[in-house]
Amino acid sequence: MKKMLFVVGLALAMPVAAQAPAPASKDAATVQAGRYALDKDHARIIWAIDHLGLSTYYGSFQKIDAAITLDPKAPAKSSVEVTIDTTSISTNHDELESHLKGDKWFDVAKFPTATFKSTSVTPGADGTATVVGNLTLHGVTKPVTLEVRLHGHGMHPMLKKAAIGFDAKTKFKRSDFGISAYVPMVGDEVSLKFSGEFLKAD
Repeated sequence: MKKMLFVVGLALAMPVAAQAPAPASKDAATVQAGRYALDKDHARIIWAIDHLGLSTYYGSFQKIDAAITLDPKAPAKSSVEVTIDTTSISTNHDELESHLKGDKWFDVAKFPTATFKSTSVTPGADGTATVVGNLTLHGVTKPVTLEVRLHGHGMHPMLKKAAIGFDAKTKFKRSDFGISAYVPMVGDEVSLKFSGEFLKAD
Protein backbone atom coordinates (compact mmCIF):
# COMPACT_ATOMS: atom_id res chain seq x y z
CA MET A 1 0.00 0.00 0.00
CA LYS A 2 2.81 2.37 0.91
CA LYS A 3 4.53 1.62 -2.41
CA MET A 4 1.32 2.41 -4.32
CA LEU A 5 0.89 5.71 -2.47
CA PHE A 6 4.52 6.61 -3.24
CA VAL A 7 4.05 5.96 -6.98
CA VAL A 8 0.83 8.00 -7.06
CA GLY A 9 2.48 10.86 -5.18
CA LEU A 10 5.48 10.82 -7.52
CA ALA A 11 3.22 10.97 -10.57
CA LEU A 12 1.30 13.91 -9.15
CA ALA A 13 4.54 15.73 -8.37
CA MET A 14 5.85 15.43 -11.95
CA PRO A 15 5.32 18.42 -14.25
CA VAL A 16 2.38 17.93 -16.58
CA ALA A 17 4.64 18.45 -19.64
CA ALA A 18 6.84 15.56 -18.50
CA GLN A 19 3.88 13.18 -18.32
CA ALA A 20 2.59 13.66 -21.86
CA PRO A 21 3.54 15.82 -24.85
CA ALA A 22 1.12 18.45 -26.04
CA PRO A 23 -1.12 17.12 -28.82
CA ALA A 24 -0.31 18.13 -32.37
CA SER A 25 -2.35 21.02 -33.75
CA LYS A 26 -4.22 21.03 -37.05
CA ASP A 27 -4.49 24.83 -37.12
CA ALA A 28 -2.50 25.98 -40.16
CA ALA A 29 -2.52 29.58 -38.93
CA THR A 30 -0.30 28.72 -35.94
CA VAL A 31 2.47 26.93 -37.88
CA GLN A 32 5.94 28.33 -37.21
CA ALA A 33 7.24 30.08 -40.32
CA GLY A 34 10.54 28.98 -41.83
CA ARG A 35 12.26 26.18 -43.66
CA TYR A 36 11.68 22.55 -42.75
CA ALA A 37 13.65 19.46 -43.76
CA LEU A 38 12.15 16.01 -44.23
CA ASP A 39 12.54 13.49 -41.43
CA LYS A 40 13.56 10.64 -43.73
CA ASP A 41 12.75 8.01 -41.11
CA HIS A 42 9.10 9.08 -41.12
CA ALA A 43 8.24 9.53 -44.77
CA ARG A 44 6.87 7.34 -47.53
CA ILE A 45 5.76 7.61 -51.14
CA ILE A 46 3.39 4.88 -52.27
CA TRP A 47 2.39 4.40 -55.91
CA ALA A 48 -0.54 2.46 -57.30
CA ILE A 49 -1.34 1.24 -60.81
CA ASP A 50 -4.01 -0.95 -62.40
CA HIS A 51 -2.90 -4.49 -63.26
CA LEU A 52 -4.76 -6.24 -66.10
CA GLY A 53 -8.02 -4.71 -64.95
CA LEU A 54 -8.00 -7.28 -62.15
CA SER A 55 -6.34 -5.50 -59.25
CA THR A 56 -4.53 -2.43 -58.04
CA TYR A 57 -0.80 -3.04 -57.65
CA TYR A 58 1.11 -1.08 -55.01
CA GLY A 59 4.76 -0.21 -54.57
CA SER A 60 6.87 2.46 -52.91
CA PHE A 61 10.11 4.40 -52.99
CA GLN A 62 12.37 3.89 -49.99
CA LYS A 63 14.67 6.91 -50.37
CA ILE A 64 13.16 10.38 -50.43
CA ASP A 65 14.43 13.85 -49.58
CA ALA A 66 12.37 17.01 -49.35
CA ALA A 67 12.29 20.54 -47.96
CA ILE A 68 9.46 23.00 -47.51
CA THR A 69 9.35 26.71 -46.78
CA LEU A 70 6.24 27.85 -44.92
CA ASP A 71 4.72 31.24 -44.22
CA PRO A 72 1.34 30.96 -42.47
CA LYS A 73 0.74 34.70 -42.91
CA ALA A 74 1.26 34.40 -46.67
CA PRO A 75 0.75 30.70 -47.47
CA ALA A 76 0.82 31.34 -51.22
CA LYS A 77 4.52 32.16 -50.80
CA SER A 78 5.24 28.69 -49.42
CA SER A 79 7.20 26.19 -51.51
CA VAL A 80 8.22 22.55 -51.63
CA GLU A 81 11.00 20.56 -53.28
CA VAL A 82 11.13 16.76 -53.39
CA THR A 83 13.80 14.38 -54.67
CA ILE A 84 13.09 10.67 -55.16
CA ASP A 85 15.81 8.09 -55.60
CA THR A 86 14.26 5.93 -58.35
CA THR A 87 16.78 3.15 -57.67
CA SER A 88 15.01 2.66 -54.32
CA ILE A 89 11.77 1.42 -55.90
CA SER A 90 10.29 -1.34 -53.75
CA THR A 91 7.70 -4.00 -54.56
CA ASN A 92 8.78 -6.88 -52.29
CA HIS A 93 9.58 -8.79 -55.50
CA ASP A 94 13.26 -8.76 -56.54
CA GLU A 95 12.69 -9.79 -60.15
CA LEU A 96 9.99 -7.16 -60.68
CA GLU A 97 12.15 -4.45 -59.10
CA SER A 98 15.01 -5.32 -61.45
CA HIS A 99 12.59 -5.13 -64.39
CA LEU A 100 11.20 -1.74 -63.30
CA LYS A 101 14.72 -0.33 -63.02
CA GLY A 102 15.42 -1.31 -66.65
CA ASP A 103 15.20 0.76 -69.82
CA LYS A 104 11.55 -0.12 -70.53
CA TRP A 105 10.48 1.52 -67.31
CA PHE A 106 12.38 3.92 -65.05
CA ASP A 107 15.78 3.38 -66.71
CA VAL A 108 17.53 4.23 -63.46
CA ALA A 109 20.98 4.02 -65.02
CA LYS A 110 20.15 7.18 -66.99
CA PHE A 111 17.60 8.74 -64.65
CA PRO A 112 18.46 7.85 -61.05
CA THR A 113 16.29 10.59 -59.57
CA ALA A 114 12.88 12.16 -60.01
CA THR A 115 12.13 15.63 -58.69
CA PHE A 116 9.17 17.84 -57.90
CA LYS A 117 9.44 21.63 -57.53
CA SER A 118 6.40 23.70 -56.70
CA THR A 119 5.42 26.68 -58.82
CA SER A 120 2.31 27.78 -56.90
CA VAL A 121 0.54 27.10 -53.62
CA THR A 122 -3.17 27.85 -53.25
CA PRO A 123 -4.44 27.46 -49.67
CA GLY A 124 -7.84 25.91 -49.07
CA ALA A 125 -10.01 25.33 -46.03
CA ASP A 126 -9.14 23.32 -42.93
CA GLY A 127 -5.41 23.02 -43.54
CA THR A 128 -5.63 21.94 -47.16
CA ALA A 129 -3.80 23.36 -50.17
CA THR A 130 -3.44 22.80 -53.89
CA VAL A 131 0.22 22.71 -54.90
CA VAL A 132 1.11 22.93 -58.58
CA GLY A 133 4.64 22.13 -59.65
CA ASN A 134 6.94 20.54 -62.17
CA LEU A 135 7.57 16.81 -61.95
CA THR A 136 10.73 15.64 -63.70
CA LEU A 137 10.60 11.88 -64.28
CA HIS A 138 12.45 9.72 -66.80
CA GLY A 139 14.07 12.86 -68.21
CA VAL A 140 10.71 14.54 -68.93
CA THR A 141 9.29 17.54 -67.08
CA LYS A 142 5.53 18.07 -66.85
CA PRO A 143 3.25 20.01 -64.51
CA VAL A 144 1.31 18.02 -61.91
CA THR A 145 -1.04 19.05 -59.13
CA LEU A 146 -0.81 17.85 -55.54
CA GLU A 147 -3.75 17.87 -53.15
CA VAL A 148 -2.16 18.49 -49.76
CA ARG A 149 -3.54 18.21 -46.23
CA LEU A 150 -1.90 19.32 -43.01
CA HIS A 151 -1.76 16.27 -40.75
CA GLY A 152 -0.55 18.14 -37.67
CA HIS A 153 2.19 20.34 -36.23
CA GLY A 154 3.77 21.20 -32.92
CA MET A 155 6.91 20.73 -30.85
CA HIS A 156 8.52 17.33 -31.42
CA PRO A 157 8.46 15.75 -27.93
CA MET A 158 11.87 14.05 -28.23
CA LEU A 159 13.84 16.34 -30.55
CA LYS A 160 12.49 19.60 -29.10
CA LYS A 161 12.13 21.13 -32.55
CA ALA A 162 9.12 22.48 -34.37
CA ALA A 163 7.71 19.67 -36.49
CA ILE A 164 4.98 19.38 -39.08
CA GLY A 165 3.43 16.57 -41.07
CA PHE A 166 1.58 16.50 -44.39
CA ASP A 167 -0.33 14.05 -46.53
CA ALA A 168 -0.44 14.61 -50.29
CA LYS A 169 -1.75 12.82 -53.37
CA THR A 170 -1.66 13.20 -57.13
CA LYS A 171 -2.38 11.32 -60.37
CA PHE A 172 -0.70 11.44 -63.76
CA LYS A 173 -0.22 9.36 -66.89
CA ARG A 174 3.13 7.60 -67.02
CA SER A 175 3.05 7.68 -70.81
CA ASP A 176 3.32 11.48 -70.58
CA PHE A 177 6.80 10.87 -69.15
CA GLY A 178 7.86 8.35 -71.78
CA ILE A 179 7.08 5.26 -69.68
CA SER A 180 4.50 3.42 -71.77
CA ALA A 181 5.46 -0.26 -71.49
CA TYR A 182 2.46 -2.62 -71.60
CA VAL A 183 -0.20 0.11 -71.74
CA PRO A 184 -3.15 -0.56 -71.51
CA MET A 185 -2.73 -4.03 -69.92
CA VAL A 186 -0.81 -2.31 -67.15
CA GLY A 187 -2.53 0.96 -66.37
CA ASP A 188 -1.36 4.28 -67.74
CA GLU A 189 -2.66 6.32 -64.81
CA VAL A 190 -0.44 6.28 -61.73
CA SER A 191 -1.62 7.38 -58.29
CA LEU A 192 0.97 8.68 -55.83
CA LYS A 193 0.46 9.22 -52.12
CA PHE A 194 2.97 10.91 -49.82
CA SER A 195 3.00 11.12 -46.07
CA GLY A 196 5.86 12.65 -44.14
CA GLU A 197 7.12 14.59 -41.16
CA PHE A 198 9.35 17.65 -41.41
CA LEU A 199 11.59 19.26 -38.80
CA LYS A 200 12.36 22.96 -38.52
CA ALA A 201 15.83 23.69 -39.88
CA ASP A 202 18.33 25.17 -37.43
